[in-house]
Amino acid sequence: MCGIIGIIGKAPVTPLLVDALKRLEYRGYDSAGVATLINGHIDRRRAEGKLVNLEARLKSEPLAGTIGIGHTRWATHGKPSERNAHPIATDRVAIVHNGIIENFQELKDELVAEGRRFESDTDTEAVAQLLTSYLERQMSPEAAMGKAMGRLRGAFALVAMFSGRHDILMGARRGSSLAVGHGDGEMYVGTDALALAPFTSRVTYLEDDDWVVLSSSGCAVYQGTTKVERPEKRSGLSGAMIGKGNHQHFMLKEMHEQPAVIGDTLQSYLDPATRAVRTPSLPFDWNTVSRITMTGCGTAFYACMVAKYWFEKLARLPVEIEVASEFRYREPPLPEGGVCIAVSQSGETIDTLEALRYAKSQKQILLAVTNVPESAIARFSHAVLPTLAGPEICVASTKAFTTQLIVLLNAAIAAGRARGTLSREDEERLALAMIELPARINETLNMEDDYRRIAENTLAQARDVLYLGRGASFPVALEGALKLKELSYIHAEGYAGGEMKHGPIALIDDAVPVVVVAPSDSIFGKIASNFEHKIASNFEQVRARGGKLVLLSDARGVAKLGAKAETSIAVPDIDPVVAPILYTVAVQLLAYYTALAKGTDIDQPRNLAKSVTVE
Repeated sequence: MCGIIGIIGKAPVTPLLVDALKRLEYRGYDSAGVATLINGHIDRRRAEGKLVNLEARLKSEPLAGTIGIGHTRWATHGKPSERNAHPIATDRVAIVHNGIIENFQELKDELVAEGRRFESDTDTEAVAQLLTSYLERQMSPEAAMGKAMGRLRGAFALVAMFSGRHDILMGARRGSSLAVGHGDGEMYVGTDALALAPFTSRVTYLEDDDWVVLSSSGCAVYQGTTKVERPEKRSGLSGAMIGKGNHQHFMLKEMHEQPAVIGDTLQSYLDPATRAVRTPSLPFDWNTVSRITMTGCGTAFYACMVAKYWFEKLARLPVEIEVASEFRYREPPLPEGGVCIAVSQSGETIDTLEALRYAKSQKQILLAVTNVPESAIARFSHAVLPTLAGPEICVASTKAFTTQLIVLLNAAIAAGRARGTLSREDEERLALAMIELPARINETLNMEDDYRRIAENTLAQARDVLYLGRGASFPVALEGALKLKELSYIHAEGYAGGEMKHGPIALIDDAVPVVVVAPSDSIFGKIASNFEHKIASNFEQVRARGGKLVLLSDARGVAKLGAKAETSIAVPDIDPVVAPILYTVAVQLLAYYTALAKGTDIDQPRNLAKSVTVE
């Protein structure tokens, strides 16, 4: 949520600020703004809505200056409006902020009592006014920031610019990400390395409670009043990695990147010659693990759900899955020495990070599955299993999710081999299935016209859609429903097939499509005829009430059940263990083409943010 950029440059920075904000649009926002220093005075331009509105404002009212800050805001305190858009400014300081200042009302009451006048409805203004109060007491900007850090409560990242000081920018973080970019006589600060990618590959990642002073010659990082060292690292990101190429949307591009990034991820976890799984060194022995706790939010939580099937079947390890936002509030008992696996694309999801903090307090070993090895969740954990999805710009996750599944499946296989519950022959069979997966995904992507037809003729006209799945296809049904909701704004729900008669069946009529995710073979090779019988039973229950059945199955399943569906697609044959990954691509395509038919904003759905960094 929210995007931050700050630049100390040699030339006018406004065009660079706006370009950087475009790279941060994926995080979700409802207003935007920039501010610069001109002859020592703060000047700013802000606009409600998308960046095109800010660009129009800047075209009619240009903004000069070689030092500046910019922001895309996702509203928390105060409705989306120009009044509440960042940068928030007084006559002494301009500030951009991501997160929530939990004690803003206490600070505001104190500052109002001093005679200060607030101009916005934001919690951010309490920080701007607090810094201004300190500056008016003859404190330096550095002293003011150090003192303010001791007063602020909550999770935040912020960057401040001071009137009369063309030589410095200041930043601070607690709980939310902030990175410093190093240039040649220029310095940058932003939400993440992606924002800084076109400017520099030299990045310093700030730690919790760090505050930093940037000048054209470098930066100084502090904790409290103590100067600390933070290493400079090389980022592998580049501006070329975050374009849409020839695709209409980032989501379409990222769906089509899945065969390649899954292949890249497999190269790190699988030896194709020996068909043996290899994971990074872990700070525990799978044989001594008594229970796994897995946690995540949204799509990442569904990755945990699929992985539960894998770990329990392949490694005979009991797994509890937890929605990260609820985990610590339940205060569940956790066995000492257990493993807590956190799944997060960005590695900055605040609820997941807080869930890890609780798990650490319960003496769990922390394992992160993330796309950003330098992220807060990765740094907080004892070990990291990186996904190699590359930058994912579309708010709705596609390639990050499927690479999470690949990593978790490899971890489950490794656990099964270590515990003696999975034979070498089964490891080789599963390795071969994973090696074949990119080709099967390519085949699925080449069937786009079939998915477009179903989306346009059946789903786009619906008000409600149900998704059904059994076994490991149940989380895929949940993911399919979530994607449809996110992208097309059609109400959709996913259910385990056997639960339909326990409530959802009441919703079914001739206006409600039912998407059935049904590989013909049940997970891990249970008796296929029994599985087909249960899926067929679901079909008959829907047909009896006039529901429109959409079948996603392989050729065998379509041959047996396709005649009873309104429409069906034969997904390529695949080993049932890896089928959830392949069928995920199928439900992604349905959601994408439904949203395309409805004309919604596919890459930036309303009210959503890519990285949720506030509770």
